[in-house]
Amino acid sequence: MKIGILETGLVPEELRDEFKSYPNMFETMLGPLDPKLTFQTWTVLLDEFPGNLNAADAWIVTGSKHGVYENEPWMIRLQDLLRDIVAAKVPVFGVCFGHQILAAALGGKVVKSDNGWGIGVHEYTTGKQAPAWLGNAPEKFKLNAFHQDQVVELPEGAIVWASSEFCPYAALQYGETAASIQPHPEFQRPYEEALLKARYALLPEDVHSKATASLGETIDSTLFAKWMLTFLRGKRAVKAA
Repeated sequence: MKIGILETGLVPEELRDEFKSYPNMFETMLGPLDPKLTFQTWTVLLDEFPGNLNAADAWIVTGSKHGVYENEPWMIRLQDLLRDIVAAKVPVFGVCFGHQILAAALGGKVVKSDNGWGIGVHEYTTGKQAPAWLGNAPEKFKLNAFHQDQVVELPEGAIVWASSEFCPYAALQYGETAASIQPHPEFQRPYEEALLKARYALLPEDVHSKATASLGETIDSTLFAKWMLTFLRGKRAVKAA
């Protein structure tokens, strides 16, 4: 199975020697679950797009420092591609900015939230409409987050499958083959910690301190990786059938 990664943001330059890229983080997260998985990245941020939506069996859209509402040309082009992917029922999963731009592409609204920064370890509650690919999911799970923007208006037909008080629309699904989440399952503690230090000047002191203190909590990224791969692989099987 080939997973295409649409890279919408770059790791801060001062952190790249150690942490490389967001696509690399997804490969590190998902690769050990199946040695037959292959990956290819298209850096859409730099206007590098796949030739067609079937260039991969399934797609991941990464996080980014950018806001969907900036409406840069590459974002408009990406939204067109995402609408085509969803219409063709090719599996696609968005994370953070990917969560937001998928919602925007399908008719939702994204803004810089009045709730401010959501960083550090956050806890999310799975909804009553939790999709089957979550299996016997716990009622709550924890992941690293790093965002200001949020989806505030849902696209028609969107199902909320995880939420928090801070982020009500934290995870969404559209039909059988498109889903997304606001936090970062691919972020492990070393990167979240390094990013907090790199962004210190941008963050309110109390928010930074609380986020830093939360990093000792256990996150569920390994469990989430299994969910994510089940989604990408399982919906592909449904499509093929």
